[in-house]
Formats: sequence, C-alpha cells, structure tokens
Amino acid sequence: MTTSITSSLLDHFGVAAAARGGELPVVSPIDGAEIARVRTHSAGQVAEAIARAQAAFVAWRDVPAPQRGELVRLLGEELRAEKEALGKLVSIETGKILSEGLGEVQEMIDICDFAVGLSRQLYGLTIASERPGHRMMETWHPLGVVGVISAFNFPAAVWAWNSALAIVCGNAVVWKPSEKTPLTALACQAIFEKAAKRFGSAPQHLSQVIVGGREVGETLVDDERVALVSATGSTRMGRELGPRVARRFGRSLLELGGNNAVIVAPTADLDLAVRGIVFAAAGTCGQRCTSTRRLIVHESVKEALVNRLKKAYAGLPVGNPLETGTLVGPLVDAASFEGMQSALRAARDEGGQVTGGERLLQDQHPTAYYVRPAIVEMPGQTDTVRRETFAPILYVMGYREFEDALRLQNDVPQGLSSSIFSNDMRETEVFLSARGSDCGIANVNIGTSGAEIGGAFGGEKETGGGRESGSDSWRNYMRRATNTINYSRELPLAQGVRFDV
Repeated sequence: MTTSITSSLLDHFGVAAAARGGELPVVSPIDGAEIARVRTHSAGQVAEAIARAQAAFVAWRDVPAPQRGELVRLLGEELRAEKEALGKLVSIETGKILSEGLGEVQEMIDICDFAVGLSRQLYGLTIASERPGHRMMETWHPLGVVGVISAFNFPAAVWAWNSALAIVCGNAVVWKPSEKTPLTALACQAIFEKAAKRFGSAPQHLSQVIVGGREVGETLVDDERVALVSATGSTRMGRELGPRVARRFGRSLLELGGNNAVIVAPTADLDLAVRGIVFAAAGTCGQRCTSTRRLIVHESVKEALVNRLKKAYAGLPVGNPLETGTLVGPLVDAASFEGMQSALRAARDEGGQVTGGERLLQDQHPTAYYVRPAIVEMPGQTDTVRRETFAPILYVMGYREFEDALRLQNDVPQGLSSSIFSNDMRETEVFLSARGSDCGIANVNIGTSGAEIGGAFGGEKETGGGRESGSDSWRNYMRRATNTINYSRELPLAQGVRFDV
C-alpha cells in the first residue's frame, strides 16, 4: 500500500528519479515495505555542494533583507499549495498520524510567515558613547553557509525552522536529512526550487540536500566553509559533533535529548491533565524530543489520575496512521522497538509495574512495529527513568512536598521541556521562577509537547543549549559588529586615555 502511494507522491513532486536505483533503501514504518532507493552523496560531492553554497551566499548576502523575505513568502505559498501531499509523505516516512503530518507542514508555513515579518526587523541597538561627538551601534550581517542536520521524527519542520530564518538572514543552506527520511527532504527541496524560480533572481544552490550516512555528516561538520551547523538528534551525536565544530572555531546549534516531566499538583484539573498527558506521552508514538517521559504526581491524586490514564491508554486507537481515527502509529523501526522493550525490562528489574508496552498488529504487519503505549509505576527516579528512551513509555512517581517534585523534575541530565498542572498560583509561579524548572520550555496547564513557532525552541544541559525557530533565534544565523562613528573634529579616547601626538 505505502509503496504505490509513495510512488505517486514522488511523481507529483518531480523527484521520482532521485528515489530510484540508489543504494539507500527507504522503508515506511507503516507496513515495513521498501518504498524507495535513494542515491547517496560521496564526501567529494558534499564538498562540491558546500562550494556551491558558498558562492550562493556571496551573491545572496548583498540582497536586501526584505527582498530575501519575499523568497520565503513565496516558499510559504508553495507549502500551502502542497500541504496535503507533503503531509502525507511525512506520515508515510515517519509513521506519525496524518493529522500530525499535516501539522508539521503547517509549522513550516508558520515559520515562513514569521520569517517574512522578521526580514524587516533584523534590528541592532544604538549604544550611548562616552566620547563627545561619537555614536555607537551594533549591526548584524549574514553569517555564511549553514549546515542543517535533521532527525527522522520531524523530517520537514526542523529544516524549515532553520532555513526560513537562515535565508532571510542572508545565508545559504546545505541540508543533511536523516537516512530514514530522505524522501521528505527531496520533496521540500523541489518545493523550494519552485519558489526560487518564481522569485526569479535567487542564486543557484541557495538550498541543497545531501543524502548519506555518517561520512556525509562528518564532511559537512568538518568543513571550515560551514559557518554554523544546526543539528537535531541524540545527546550522543551532540557530544561528538559539538567538539568537532568547536575545534575549527565554527558555531553549532544543538537540539538534543529530552526527558520531559509533568508535575500534577493537588489542585490540578484532572480532566485537563489527562488530555494533556496522553497527547504528550503517546502522540507520535512517543517519538518527539518533547514527549512526556516522566509523570510526577501528588500522592493525594495519584491513584485517581493513574487509573484514568490507564483507561485512556487502553482505548487509544493504534494502527495505520493514514486511516481516520488512528491516534498512535508505529515506532520507526525494529531498533526503536527493542530499545523500548529493553527499557521496560530494566524498569521491571528496578521495581516498576508495567501496564501496556506490548507489540500489536504483528500478524498484519510482521516487519512494522506497533506497540501499546506503556505506563510504568516506579518506586522512585531510577537510572532507567533518568535515561531518555525514544518510545511511548510514561514513568509515574509520587511526591508529597512541592519542593520534592521540583527536585525530581530537575534531577535528570536533560533539560528540554516541562510542565505543571496546578491551580495554585504560588506553585505555578515558583515553577516558572529561577528556582523552578531548569528547562528551556516550562508550561502551565498544558503538556510538554506542541510548541508554537513564535517562541524560541530548545533546552539546557544535555539538550544542547541551542534555540531554533521564533523569538530572537535569528541571531544564531548572523554575525554581530559593533560600530563607532566619530562625527566631530576631535579624537577623544575612551576611558579618559590621553595620547597626544
């Protein structure tokens, strides 16, 4: 089924030739079928792509930012026209439900809208000078070639978050998608090229896709012509990538692991909490970096909440993500399934009580990996709980005092997203304060996932510290210069220094 649908979509986007006869097999998590074979790039071809991007940057940096915004506006228009087709391709390649596939494309459209407005707001400060007849200011300039490395779970949105801002800021982009989801990248590149053709004067190779494994990624990371590497993936990947870029004094923007917690206080609206927790923990089959992994519940409401969650989990429709009514699609592959089962075995060994977690639909799809999302009641925050497992596992722990809940929330290596369900204003304000959540995202009365593009996205600690998408994240893609202008006929020195010649 997925093979024929994918073939039709690839023809629609005009990328079928690039997805046939290659050495990289692409498998849909929906049914385990091979849906394409994509040609990969050699290290030499990657270097050539970077050289082309550098040439494009040299031309593009001289284009006024509002004109650069026009190209991104046209990209948004093309994405609107292709939302249904691209959203379906995202679902086929990742296994996320169609509503989420379409939602991912909507994120791309939204960041284009944001970036268009931003193209007239790349502001610098005017700074007071201590010297008479002098003015100081800061200016922001295009950075250069931006390398984007994206993960399988958001195969289109992460590229758009980075590329829309990078291009408005005057840069060129070289994108290495996950080896698991190259088809979405090829389709996005085709859509970009349609927008560039309509724009008319964009330099060639302003955006390029390179496909391959570790060698391709390392070539991109190590090339001194790549001014910024924006990478989304595991903490292990970030530990290797960050020092490599730093050795050549390049910049890196890292979006890594998340082990996100929800605190449920005694005053919480449990109806609201159940809905927020189930989506954040089970949506995308637990394969979001912002998925809820830990639930920290006050003892007075723990039993009632856990019983309601178990009932909700038991009724979750698990199945083909393209079918209406499905809420949970498959894990991406066998390795993800084994990782989930290994974590559940470890949790049992540490005293956890597991509900769910079993494989489903194996008879219909022997090479696809559908699972029942799992709830694991734990005696405490064990080593297994403190590790991120990229699967729908929700570890549940109790607390008595609010300070204990905050301690559990923060006592993990990761620091991406967090939330609290509470109607106690003092608790929620403490949660958002300097002594509260130590994450880059802290929410009140909503879950940990589903971030909007207007806010800067990213986290602290092993999450990498980077920020993508909205707010002032555009500064990552530009270089700052401080300028001093003397409009007098004197030459006073700062700090009262005298040097009379």
